[in-house]
Amino acid sequence: MSSNTNQNVDIHDEVNYDPTVWVPKAHSHGTSDIWKKFWILLFLTIIDVAFYFLMPPSMARNIIFIALGIIKAIYIVGTFMHMKHEKLGLASMIVLPMFFIIFFLVWMMYEGNFWGTI
Repeated sequence: MSSNTNQNVDIHDEVNYDPTVWVPKAHSHGTSDIWKKFWILLFLTIIDVAFYFLMPPSMARNIIFIALGIIKAIYIVGTFMHMKHEKLGLASMIVLPMFFIIFFLVWMMYEGNFWGTI
């Protein structure tokens, strides 16, 4: 194919493809969406650090840390591991064992008299 001298031809048009001048269009690969997720996670982390320095050590502070950690983990798994787009069966196969592990950890700490030693 010869070089086209018409100035009105879009060089991004694949119909008028000329290998000497054709340049593919640049597409956004979701970087704005990644930055939005970054800022959300940064905000949650700043709240976490603020609770650490502003609250005295107590069981309430520990519960807040655990809750914020679980919220951040759910957000990370849902967005970066794409679990929010999966079917309910697959998501529950991954999420339910996590709840059982947390339940058994709490149960073992209670049985080991962990709560009375704080």
